[in-house]
Amino acid sequence: MPDDEDDNEAAPPLHQQRDQPPGVPPLALTGERTLPDVPEENYWFARHLVVYDWIAAQIAGRRVVDMACGEGYGSDALARAGATAVVGVDANPEAHEHARLRYVRDNLRFVRTMVQTYDEPCDAIVFLQTIEHVEEPGALLARFRELVGSGVVYVSTPNVLTLAPPGAERSGNPWHVYEYRPEEFAALCGAHFGSVRLYGLFHARKLAVHQVALKLGWDRVHPRLRLTKRFYDRFVPAIDARDFVLRPGTARELRGALDLVAVLRS
Repeated sequence: MPDDEDDNEAAPPLHQQRDQPPGVPPLALTGERTLPDVPEENYWFARHLVVYDWIAAQIAGRRVVDMACGEGYGSDALARAGATAVVGVDANPEAHEHARLRYVRDNLRFVRTMVQTYDEPCDAIVFLQTIEHVEEPGALLARFRELVGSGVVYVSTPNVLTLAPPGAERSGNPWHVYEYRPEEFAALCGAHFGSVRLYGLFHARKLAVHQVALKLGWDRVHPRLRLTKRFYDRFVPAIDARDFVLRPGTARELRGALDLVAVLRS
């Protein structure tokens, strides 16, 4: 698969969602968020969705807040899995309008506000692939701890060790304030929560095979054979959540992870 930035966040606004329900305005792929229904974005969408699905299996019967919910697909996954109530929080007006029109469930609603000012108590907070955008992450985590009380907070972020080009200190993503190494992410979370459980997201199935192929020189072969577009036009849309796997580990053990996921409790 062609090398790309996490979330495809550095991509220009060349694509927008296809085949939206009647009355639901499609969102453009501006580079600030990941979207479903954009074939070229499918790798990043599946990479995010697998974490939402993993969390969804653990939050049945809880009141859940999906902070910085974006398009709303993650909030919908959490609500579909049996949470008592899910609130998707996002400040972007286009994303909020799209989410509330597209994802309609009795146990799901969307609130347009900043994650720093949302103040309804809950049992669980989900905050995925966003802390790298935050100017004061410590203050935000402290606020999350107050909102959930004895509940749980799920936070994820891309691992700069696999996100940035070899030898670079960070990626070129203009939306990221800071990109974390596993040890840094663990320390940030541990400064505000007594219990920190770390997981790493890795390639599985066909993506693991593709990763081996890249190491063997696949990127030198497909351009010479003029297969690049034909191959990836089929390969990328076929990726799904089963092509990723979450594994627990220490910060050192997760240095090769694509994304880092922390489960936090007071």
